[in-house]
Amino acid sequence: MDKRQTSARKIMITSALPYASGSLHLGHFVEHSQSDIWARLLRARGHEVKFLCADDAHGTPIMLNAEKQGMTPEQLVDGIREEHWRDLQAFGVSYDHYHSTHTPENQQLVSEIYLKLKKAGHIESKIVEQYFDPEREMFLPDRFVKGTCPKCGTEDQYSDGCEACGSTYDSTEIKNPVSVVSGATPVMKESKHLFVNLKNFESMLKDWVASGSLQEEVTNKLAEWFEAGLQSWDISRDAPYFGFQIPEEDNKYFYVWMDAPVGYLACLKHVCDNNGEDFAPWIDPKTEHEMYHFIGKDILYFHSLFWPAMLHGANMKLPNAVYVHGFLTVNGTKMSKSRGTFIKASTYLEHLNPDYLRYYFAAKLSDGLVDIDLNMDDFRQRVNSDLVGKVVNIASRCAGFIKKKFNSTLSAQLHNQALYDEFISHSEEIAELFENRKYNAAVRQIMALADKANQYIADMAPWVAIKDEDKQLEVHQVCSTGINLFRVLMTWLAPVIPFTASKSAEFLNTDLNDWFAINDPLLNHGINKFKPLISRIEPETLDAIIEQSKQDLEATQAAQTVKTGNGQLIADPISPEINFDAFAQVDLRIARIVDAQHVEKADKLLQLTLDIGDETRNVFAGIKSAYQPEDLIGKHTVMVANLAPRKMRFGMSEGMVLAAGPGGKDLFILEPHEGAQPGMRVK
Repeated sequence: MDKRQTSARKIMITSALPYASGSLHLGHFVEHSQSDIWARLLRARGHEVKFLCADDAHGTPIMLNAEKQGMTPEQLVDGIREEHWRDLQAFGVSYDHYHSTHTPENQQLVSEIYLKLKKAGHIESKIVEQYFDPEREMFLPDRFVKGTCPKCGTEDQYSDGCEACGSTYDSTEIKNPVSVVSGATPVMKESKHLFVNLKNFESMLKDWVASGSLQEEVTNKLAEWFEAGLQSWDISRDAPYFGFQIPEEDNKYFYVWMDAPVGYLACLKHVCDNNGEDFAPWIDPKTEHEMYHFIGKDILYFHSLFWPAMLHGANMKLPNAVYVHGFLTVNGTKMSKSRGTFIKASTYLEHLNPDYLRYYFAAKLSDGLVDIDLNMDDFRQRVNSDLVGKVVNIASRCAGFIKKKFNSTLSAQLHNQALYDEFISHSEEIAELFENRKYNAAVRQIMALADKANQYIADMAPWVAIKDEDKQLEVHQVCSTGINLFRVLMTWLAPVIPFTASKSAEFLNTDLNDWFAINDPLLNHGINKFKPLISRIEPETLDAIIEQSKQDLEATQAAQTVKTGNGQLIADPISPEINFDAFAQVDLRIARIVDAQHVEKADKLLQLTLDIGDETRNVFAGIKSAYQPEDLIGKHTVMVANLAPRKMRFGMSEGMVLAAGPGGKDLFILEPHEGAQPGMRVK
């Protein structure tokens, strides 16, 4: 019996927008795979799905990155989008369209939403003090200011939190602030900013949260935020800024997080306009159309508070649900550049079938926020055991007999109809598990049934029975039953492993993208020649991926823009491991400090004149927090003598001074009696 639902739902599904700052890595594909499996499942069950995503293309990091590369921001984001779309397609992510937030549709929609919020009295202005770079003449986001932690004294920390002691603080509290953009000392400057008053939406947001639109863990987290009190949300940035100008304002731009989620609707509008469809029903608050977002837990605040508040204030439909997942670790730890476990999507694709990773993620993903681990040994063993040893093994054991003995045609009757019916009886339960995002439970059930199919074939042993002329019909029916069981399994797995499903569909000569077609077995049905559908993963292949990843991610000389989920930050890349030969090239020399001077307009630098035996060097060193210049004269230190000279705004620095200690006032160099003679090499 066909249990197809009588009416198709109209469903919009989105993934969080990758930031247009660099290549996609395997961490991104936890989410893209999760959302794609869901979209493919719902399509297979007859629903009208619009599966959409885009690049998040605005913000100061994009502007500065483009400038650094000698191109316009538009050129940068266009190139990144092309790369992202290429990798997403290669991984089988079936977006109906992949857009950008830097589009006319997005500018139109974000402006409309803002003006509606303003008209309804939800926008307020405040004068704020913010760090300003006097050299670049621009206001600096928190992540563009570094300095000394006010709590523990560790240097080179961002102005919104310390990575050493874990403290968070107001950006104005940081000591010895320095602009990441120019190296200049920033000054505090006032500016008018625009805010959305979230307190106006507190009652509505509590009702929406209570409606079941979020997971229990998310609801609990939001309860903490409600208890602490909702804060007004700063939605403006000052020029220069790469983004959309705010209507009715001079030199004010929408903060990237204002227009980024609107990008979901902009992508939908683009699709509707191009297809001649009406966009209005999708955003009507009373519509039966459905909207779902898949996101990482690091951008929960934006999607569970800001986004529904914006939509409600603009009289637009709220999301039916926001589905939040955890992060990806590799071999039990955070992805590491030096270990080669920070793996780009393109690097993986050079070596392995994307279905392997899609399957492994599905076998790990649940409906919760728990992080999932890509353990390389477990990854290899699970793929080899489940996909190769169980599922594909069913077809490979039966296909040869059908081709050679029965003219590539399945029998008119199954040998074990009861077993087939048992498989079909699980179909709705498996669909429900997938739709409820309990992918790991669905996969476990599918693999348990694959075991049952393999046991059936082993018990019937067609390779033995084929030798008996009286059992030819039985062999035909047994192998045809096996092929049909394989078809059922692959139909269930098609949303997970689409490339293998496509090859299987060609072999079976049938469509595997209709969930309900398996209710009727293939009888008297011609099949095509069986070709290998999937191969085993070898340890050497994984080793090659790790090694190539180390080469892919060699440290660059400048800081890179890094995006986690949809949160943006500027971070220095972790340097890859070096071998002893490379380390031996570093020339460490004992140096005597013959002079030390304050550096005008530099809060943490001292200018040192160093005697290294046969010459003197001028070096700028960030040790002012620990020493007065006059206290350093005559002391010894260690310097990197073969470091290329670096031109700084204060002058040329001809080396690097090494000092030990936790930072702040606790930095230690050598007293004269503790060191060797100037110029001696440290070994």
